[in-house]
Amino acid sequence: MAPEPEDGRPAYRVKITQHINLVDLPAYRPRGIAVVEYRPDKPWDVRIVTRPAPEWSRRAEEAEIDSAPDSTLVSNPDVDEGSWCLLVLLAFLAGAVLVALLFRGPLFTAANDEDTPPDSPSKSSSTSRTFTTSTTVSGPSSSLLAFGRMRATAMELESRVDTAYVTEVTIEDHRMAVSGDSTRPPTETFHLQSLPYELLPTLVREARTTLGIRTPETWRIDITPPTGNGVGPRVRITVTGPEGTAHLDADATGRVVDRRGVGEGG
Repeated sequence: MAPEPEDGRPAYRVKITQHINLVDLPAYRPRGIAVVEYRPDKPWDVRIVTRPAPEWSRRAEEAEIDSAPDSTLVSNPDVDEGSWCLLVLLAFLAGAVLVALLFRGPLFTAANDEDTPPDSPSKSSSTSRTFTTSTTVSGPSSSLLAFGRMRATAMELESRVDTAYVTEVTIEDHRMAVSGDSTRPPTETFHLQSLPYELLPTLVREARTTLGIRTPETWRIDITPPTGNGVGPRVRITVTGPEGTAHLDADATGRVVDRRGVGEGG
């Protein structure tokens, strides 16, 4: 990785090892850009910030950073090659133990299920879980259209349900709700932090002003998994007013793919 320091120092390359929660893996793509912290006096001491502030999340999404050359690699001078090899070995062993612990529960559950009667409720509760939760924002300037408010609220809901994979998200002016079902295959779910929250307020404004509703009264965003050969979740923005109801559809990158003005149906 090649962090870009804020103190004017040129970008440099560093190798680090850091444990990442399995549910966060989709957020770290190969050659992607992530927010990191580092010590200016020890540039090799770098840590990925897994929950950056909205401003840093936006900067990471918009950044275009070239990889630093191999010659700029920095490392801790106090750690010799032999110690480094030992650290790598210990990290590998720790990773193997972690994987064993992660799969131990499901393996033992599967073994015990063979002896469990078909109608036993314990088997059902151990293999499936559905959830629905929501939160309402209040106070002055509390609209979810405020910059950074949607992503922060999504992070709050993620911590409540203890998973980032959901089957539906609903967003209104002052309310956000998520739903999920662990029995759904991965293709029928999506990652909460993969959504283009920073682009959604612009899409709402576009839907309120370009679909033939002169006096929009309410709006709602419904986000669902892809269908057919679609890639990424589907975003639908519905606007209502005296003239009727209209909606605008967008893809996971915030690109508009369909419009249905008042009286057009669909």
